[in-house]
Amino acid sequence: MTSLGHWAGVLVTAPLVLLARAVDPLLRAWQRWTGIGGMAAFFLLPNLLIFGVFVLIPIVLNLAYSMTGGTEILLAQRPYVGGEQYARLLECQDYSRPLTCREDQFWTAARNTGLFVLFQVSLMVAVSLVTALILNREIKGRGFFRAVFFFPVLLSPVVVGLIWRWILQREGLLNLLVVNLGLEPQVWLNDRVTAFAAAVGVSTWAHMGFYTLILLAGLQAIPRDLYEAAEMDGTPPARVFRRITLPLLGPNLAVVLVLALIRGVQIFDEAYVLTGGGPGTSTLFLTQYIYEVGFASLLRNPGLAAAASMLMAGVLVVLTLVQLRLSRSSAGGQR
Repeated sequence: MTSLGHWAGVLVTAPLVLLARAVDPLLRAWQRWTGIGGMAAFFLLPNLLIFGVFVLIPIVLNLAYSMTGGTEILLAQRPYVGGEQYARLLECQDYSRPLTCREDQFWTAARNTGLFVLFQVSLMVAVSLVTALILNREIKGRGFFRAVFFFPVLLSPVVVGLIWRWILQREGLLNLLVVNLGLEPQVWLNDRVTAFAAAVGVSTWAHMGFYTLILLAGLQAIPRDLYEAAEMDGTPPARVFRRITLPLLGPNLAVVLVLALIRGVQIFDEAYVLTGGGPGTSTLFLTQYIYEVGFASLLRNPGLAAAASMLMAGVLVVLTLVQLRLSRSSAGGQR
C-alpha cells in the first residue's frame, strides 16, 4: 500500500517537477537581471493583473459611463454629457428634505443609508465586542458557541433574507409566538420603523460572527501577564478593560470599524430580499437605488446610476481615510 501511494504521488507531482525545471533557468536569469525586488514583482504580477481586470478597469468604465447619457448599454452608443449626471444628482433646494431635490429617491436612499450605517455599525461593534469578551473567557462549550456565532457568516445573504422574511412576515414564526402569548399579531415588515429596525438587526445577526472573530483574535493576542499583574494590584475590572483591553485592542477595533462601515454603506442583499426597499422607501438604500436606476427600471439610466456609485465610492474613501487617521492618532497618543 505504501509503495502504491508513493508511485501515485510521483505520478501526480511529476508534471509539476518538469514544469519547475523548465522555467527555472528563466527565473534565474530574471533574478540576476532584476534582483530580489524583481522576483517579488514577478510573483505579484498575476494578482495585479486580476486586480486590474476586475477592479481598476471597471472603475474606469464606471467613471466613463457617469459622463454619458441615454438608455443604451454599450458605451460607444452613449452620448457624452460631461458632468450633467452629477449635477442632476446634486441639484437640491434643501438637502435635509429629499422631496425638494431633483432626484428625490437618491437623497432618500442616501438618508436611509446614513441612518442605517449609524445604527448598524454602532450595534455591530458593540455586540461583536461583548460577544468576543464573553467567548474569550474560560466557559464550558466555548468552541461550540464560537461556531454557533460564526455560522450565519457562512450563509448566503439571500438565504439570510429569506429566513428572516419567513420569521417576520404576518404568518411567520415571530407572530406565532406573539399569538401564543395572547397578543395581536404585528405587521413587522409593513411598518416603516419596524422594517428599518429589522434590516439593521438582520444585517447585524448575519455578519457579527466575522467581526467577533477579528476581535477575539485581538483579545487572545493580549499578554496574560498584564491581566495577572492588574489582578494582583487589585485593579477593578472596568479599569482593566479601559486601561488594558481597549488600548491593546485598538488596531482590531479600527479594522472592524472600517470593514463594518464599508459593508454598511453597501447594504443590499439582505435588505432587498427582506423588504424590497419598502414599505414605501423606508428601506431604500443607495445600492438598491443604483441597481434599480441602472438595470431594473423601465426608464433605465446607466449614466445616472454610475454617477451615484462614484459619489458613494468617494464618500466611502473619505470616511475610511478619516477613520484610519483617527485610529493612528489614537494609537500615537497612547504611546
